[in-house]
This record gives sequence, C-alpha cells and structure tokens, in this order.
Amino acid sequence: MAQNLAKQAHLPDLITPAETALIVIDMQNDFCAPGGYIDTVMKRDVSAAKAIVPALNNLISAARKHGVPVVWVGSDYRPEKIPYSMQRKLTLRNITQVCCEPGSWGAEWYEVKPLPGEAVVIKHTYNGFTGTNLQSVLQEKGIKNLILTGVQTQVCVESTLREAHALGYVAVVPDDAVGSHTPDLHAATLKNVQFLFGEVASSSEIVAAWG
Repeated sequence: MAQNLAKQAHLPDLITPAETALIVIDMQNDFCAPGGYIDTVMKRDVSAAKAIVPALNNLISAARKHGVPVVWVGSDYRPEKIPYSMQRKLTLRNITQVCCEPGSWGAEWYEVKPLPGEAVVIKHTYNGFTGTNLQSVLQEKGIKNLILTGVQTQVCVESTLREAHALGYVAVVPDDAVGSHTPDLHAATLKNVQFLFGEVASSSEIVAAWG
C-alpha cells in the first residue's frame, strides 16, 4: 500500500512539519479498551486498537520532536449532544448506555494522551469538523496537510478524512496507526483513500520523512 505513495507523491515534500498536523482520533477507553463501550455494548473486538499503539506513540513522539502539531479529537456522545441520525440507530438497537460520557473512565485517553498546550477538540458526531473548532485550530497553525490516525478507520477516521478532503487538506493515513473492529471495512477504507481521498503510508515512512 505504501509503495503507491512513493510513485504518486514525494512524502517528505508532502508532509513538511511547518504545514502538517498529526490528528489523533478517538483513542479513548470506550472505543479502545477491554471493558469499554465497543467491547461491552457493541460486542466488538477491540484488539486492533491496542495493536496500533506502538506505531501511534512513535508518530506522536516524532511529531513533537520535529515541531508537527498534534491535535487530539475525542468524542462526547451524550444523547442530547449527538444528531438524531446517530440516536436513531441507538434506539433501534435498544442501546441506552452513553459512549464517552464526560468525566467517565470511558472518555479518558487510551495508552496515549495530550501534553499541556496541545489542542483537544471534542466532537458529537463521526466527523471531527462538524460542530467543532477543528478547522479554526488548523487554520491558526497554517496547516495544509493532515496525518490522520486512531479509530475506527471506516467510521470517525474516514468521516473526518472525507471532510478534510472537501476542505482542501491533503490527507495521509498511516496504515499501521489506524485500527478498526471490522478488518474488511478497515481495508476498504485504506483502498479508497489511496484511490481518491489521499495517500496511504506506513508510520515508519512518515517518521523517516521528518527525520
């Protein structure tokens, strides 16, 4: 997958530290940890979230070292906050538990966390731009290119990436730093990103490009 990027774009030129931000999406206990919402309510395998932690930590460390802003996107899915379209699906499934309720263990970061001063954006739907200040955060920093990481690949990562594409950002997805409880949909998103919406690389290639 990453070989395609070498053919289509020169990675160091595409993700220059001065114009690139690393976006970390939904790395919270409810999405990632055993005992969290995805595990206990949705009954999905969360092992993919743990599997991406080493690559993600490596990317975060490299971004901080090279002056690449790290922007954290988390969720708050209280019923009064989410749109009707999301609530409808929960109602159909008779789900009343709240995912990532503020102040709960489920809303806390999983295996990674922001440093003081790093931007934290809280969303109430799958797309990190909708109803948030993510766009203004990026504009203030002069960002043109995004590296999108986290979970779930085909839901919040993809929803945010598609909006980023529509807004004119060039998106790069490290295939080993995004994860999903549904492997076939994870793979489909990566193929679609490489086809149309951005570029796919490995975390090690991204770190090497900065180094």
